Amino acid sequence: MIKAIWNGAILAESDQTIVVEGNHYFPPQSVNWQYFQATDTRSTCPWKGKASYYTVEVGGKRNPDAAWTYPEPKPAAAQITGYVAFWRGVKVSEADASRRTGLRRLFSRS
Repeated sequence: MIKAIWNGAILAESDQTIVVEGNHYFPPQSVNWQYFQATDTRSTCPWKGKASYYTVEVGGKRNPDAAWTYPEPKPAAAQITGYVAFWRGVKVSEADASRRTGLRRLFSRS
């Protein structure tokens, strides 16, 4: 099981993540949305498209733009539509990843 943890809270947990460029993307149904607040931050990837960001808040502490998603990715990244990835101090635990069958990888076509 892959877990995303920050400030002692499990932000997401799944055995069906998709790994893209080294980041685990968690299915939307595996995310604990009570910790997330959408922000106005956006970025663009040449092959994935436009990303939207979330600030994570746990126990009164905020981690701005610590999570992102591609709500409407380009066709090459369609598999991660709505999936959520993390950075900025969010620990993504890959324990037992080598034994899981649900791990899928998606690579850049560049």
